[in-house]
Amino acid sequence: MSPFLLTRSLPADATDAALRADVLSGLTRHPKTLPPKWFYDARGSDLFEEITRLAEYYPTRAEREILIARAGDIAAVSGARTLIELGSGSSEKTRHLLDALPDLHTYVPVDVSESALTGAAKALLADRPELSVHALVADFTQVLELPESPGPRLVVFLGGTLGNLLPEERAGFLRSVRARLAPGDGLLLGTDLVKDEATLVAAYDDAAGVTAAFNKNVLAVVNRELGADFPAGDFSHVALWDADHEWIEMRLRARRAMTVKVRELDLVVQFEEGEELRTEISAKFREKRVRDELAAAGLRLDQWWTDAAGRFALSLATAD
Repeated sequence: MSPFLLTRSLPADATDAALRADVLSGLTRHPKTLPPKWFYDARGSDLFEEITRLAEYYPTRAEREILIARAGDIAAVSGARTLIELGSGSSEKTRHLLDALPDLHTYVPVDVSESALTGAAKALLADRPELSVHALVADFTQVLELPESPGPRLVVFLGGTLGNLLPEERAGFLRSVRARLAPGDGLLLGTDLVKDEATLVAAYDDAAGVTAAFNKNVLAVVNRELGADFPAGDFSHVALWDADHEWIEMRLRARRAMTVKVRELDLVVQFEEGEELRTEISAKFREKRVRDELAAAGLRLDQWWTDAAGRFALSLATAD
């Protein structure tokens, strides 16, 4: 079996420090915010997997449709010998690409979860013993030190996760990716597309209430990790379409005035009745916007593929 290497670039206490910083910053600003990455403890990850199977939540199915239909095209155009996946998780969707890349030598999954990386690597190597896997425990929004590996290299960022970043954060992220691409390397990017408001809102406010439970899970994380006393039942899940910014906002709305204490931060937070805490943005894109944002980072959009219904897109870009 080919070697499995794991490199940890995050300090052991990095997650705790980041949570503390994000909660302190987010709950002391107006309007209040918490980053969506804190949804994903074990329960949050399970809830999100459930969301991806809901009738209303189309992005996962639409992206998988493109990957299945276009994996051969992506492989032919990129010629990748190294595949670098940012926010790899279980690496499930990436298997379509791995199967289509005949000359693939190295797979570099990047994720903050060591257990997810190890589990995915074991499963992949069981099926592909010739593959070299070098996993990175890292935050892809930070500067990444990628291992030496044969080119061409294809950086993959799927799931529409780019849309969770604010415009200035997206610009910085894309510049960071561009700085790590050599001539002949590429970026495969998944982006959810602008569509009618009803479809968008339903995808983030399903009838079964799974997304509501997922949204409120961020409060459970803060309660458990930082000794907070958020009463989750006193917050309502809200999903709104912001037509000006062309993004969905997920919020938690206080049903009554309340005082929340975060013991580990020695922090007291006041909520007025009806006050909202923003927990996620999910930007939706048009082809021109993707092209322009890539160009601003020094990347050229070469290929654009959508699912049959035109709901989601995969784009392949190279260094300009």
